[in-house]
Amino acid sequence: MFIRNERSVKEFIQFYPVVSILIIINLSIFILYSLNFFIGIWFYHFGIGQNLAVSYGQYWRLITPIFLHGGLGHVVFNSFSLVLFGPALEQMLGRFKFIIAYFATGIFANVATYVIDMYSSTYHLGASGAIYGLFGIYIFMVLYRKNLIDPRNAQIVMTIFVIGLIMTFVRPNINIAAHIFGAIGGFAIAPIILKNAEPFSMVKNYMKMRNKTTSNSDDIQFDPNRWSKKSNIDKKKLGNILWIVIIGLAILGFLLRFF
Repeated sequence: MFIRNERSVKEFIQFYPVVSILIIINLSIFILYSLNFFIGIWFYHFGIGQNLAVSYGQYWRLITPIFLHGGLGHVVFNSFSLVLFGPALEQMLGRFKFIIAYFATGIFANVATYVIDMYSSTYHLGASGAIYGLFGIYIFMVLYRKNLIDPRNAQIVMTIFVIGLIMTFVRPNINIAAHIFGAIGGFAIAPIILKNAEPFSMVKNYMKMRNKTTSNSDDIQFDPNRWSKKSNIDKKKLGNILWIVIIGLAILGFLLRFF
């Protein structure tokens, strides 16, 4: 579920186009801003979150901060979180519901930030509210929809979520309200958004690919069990690798926040 088994970046994009587009947008805007391109600077200037500006009618600032990040560590960590936790939900919910869930929780987090201190001139930005919204949906699964998530992945979700909450209160310059209310928003909409959802399966991805391929050529054969057989053999090994990657990138993202 959270172990990336796609064989290439191209395959990842084919399977999870919404997650891929979100990551590309986040990275592109950050790069444009870092290189001092006018459009990047303009987007940050008019898009960064500021409650005081929202009070004067700039309501788009409840949405645009979701695409902006404050540094290399910030954008890398949030992009990695999307790569890790976004794909399974995109398949389980479907593209449209995933988009709704992502932006609804991100906007809810920014609205909560605004309500708590309407006239603050402090700036805030980042996709963290929306990402914590995804965590909120997963937590609902762990507690009430156990058929959608196995114990190993449930453990991963809870571990990362707890670490994230601790770091929310420990690290400086963190929008605590966005993290907390993003998760609350995800948990709140989960009963609706998860209706008719089915467990994540890599086989479904390859079956879709097969259907598209065979529509162009009837000679191509595909064994949908090929991936599952391989994953059963390597499951323990891949799981250990995943934990190493998670811990390593978490430490890297944390360190980069201070440079």
